[in-house]
Amino acid sequence: MNEDMSTNFTKIKACVFDAYGTLFDFNSAVDICSKEVGEKSEELSTIWRQKQIQYTWLRSMMDEYVDFWQITGDALDYAMSAISVKNDKLQNRLMQLYKKLELFPEVSNVLNNVKNGNISTAVLSNGTQEMLFNVIEHSNLSHLIDVVISADEVGVYKPHPKVYQLAVNSLGLNPEEICFMSSNAWDAHGAKSFGFKVIWINRYQLPHEQIPTKPDIIISSLEPISYLLGLKSHA
Repeated sequence: MNEDMSTNFTKIKACVFDAYGTLFDFNSAVDICSKEVGEKSEELSTIWRQKQIQYTWLRSMMDEYVDFWQITGDALDYAMSAISVKNDKLQNRLMQLYKKLELFPEVSNVLNNVKNGNISTAVLSNGTQEMLFNVIEHSNLSHLIDVVISADEVGVYKPHPKVYQLAVNSLGLNPEEICFMSSNAWDAHGAKSFGFKVIWINRYQLPHEQIPTKPDIIISSLEPISYLLGLKSHA
């Protein structure tokens, strides 16, 4: 854990989580279909995710917004073409599985601890409300998440400041009272630039990004969150 002990997280009033890659494993859809995809399943999942993120940035810059469900489908279409797989039935199944992505193992326990600590919880994601409600309900997290916020409300994607402002408006808090958590480094940097306290969940041990600002804390999973928020002693 890369932790700056001078950073005070004990006055945080809300924890805001990114969804895909932070709470939900975006690789799990392809993993379930790995036998059908074959030896290129890892490549398919990687390209799908890369294009999904790339298309959000490109469409935001081009002022050509479409919702995240369409972007996810467009990215999958590209990814399947890139690995030379043409299978409409498989493609449709992968899209439906994206509504039922698997949780990372520590998520439920962490959200329970945060809720028990009287800290509000929210999800702030590029995903549409329907996508988010589907995946949250599938994972039985509805009772642990107070607010679900979609970039769809402003018609632009993270890391645009308008998206982070949605969390401030929804929660009625100042940015510094919000702890934002994402596994995506670009998202963590964007949230920090906006003014949140930020924890980067570096699940894949990636190098630091060479872009402005930096997260307050870097950890490899959500597990230490309760300790960092002062909710329990560090084991």
